[in-house]
Amino acid sequence: MKVKALLAAALITLTPTWATAHEFVTEAVHIDHPWSRPTPPGTPMGVGYLVIRNTSDADITLIGAHTPRAASVSIHESMMHDGMMKMQPLKNGLTIPAGETVELKPHGYHLMLEKLNGPLQEGESVPLTLEFDGAAALDVQLMVEPLDGGSMKGEMDHSGHHTE
Repeated sequence: MKVKALLAAALITLTPTWATAHEFVTEAVHIDHPWSRPTPPGTPMGVGYLVIRNTSDADITLIGAHTPRAASVSIHESMMHDGMMKMQPLKNGLTIPAGETVELKPHGYHLMLEKLNGPLQEGESVPLTLEFDGAAALDVQLMVEPLDGGSMKGEMDHSGHHTE
């Protein structure tokens, strides 16, 4: 029995940023349910969604991210403007006020995985490193899940979004 307890303690020590299957934690940041959606073959863009909770007493800013699955990752905001959905990059990052939570979700803030090196497939886990100003970088896994039980209707079409 002691061996099992020691093994469990060792595993906890070796994985300090992983709390549960969909939670990743540092001293200042708690990431919940990072996910993406499947992409059709040939689609150069993917998305990343997650919930960021700032557990510190100072503001932090998500300033970037990277993954081996895409040439680049940028932070975007979608919003309604004159009755049309618009998307724009956040040049200065996304600030998470002290003690607050910000959700990256469809039709709001999200990550754009640009120039994918292959389609994102349902059930896949995509490694992603989040970079912050005011907090340590954090490695997470985006779980590729169906949107609304497999339906992608109502989602923004990013196929016309080009990167240089």
